[in-house]
Amino acid sequence: MPTRDPAHRIEAEPELVVYGTGWCPDVRRSRALLDAAGIAYDYVDLDEDRAATELVRGLQQGARRVPTLLWPDGTFLVEPTDDQLRAHLARAARPVGDLAG
Repeated sequence: MPTRDPAHRIEAEPELVVYGTGWCPDVRRSRALLDAAGIAYDYVDLDEDRAATELVRGLQQGARRVPTLLWPDGTFLVEPTDDQLRAHLARAARPVGDLAG
């Protein structure tokens, strides 16, 4: 069972899982962006969860780069910049029929 940090869970059911480590500045940066935007997510610390580490390694052909952000539709980002993360969030928030933009 993934180690989840309930202090970083927003009221709405999260659609996003952030896999990271407590020591990584990129993880802290991505989480701060999500928190500031009010995006619901579960956080899983890879240093404490072997099964989650294997899941991340499967997504990354054996690597364990963090942060790794995984959405329910199977899309994921690895070590995104703030701009990449914002762009993905904007696309994910767009209604399915919205082709403008």
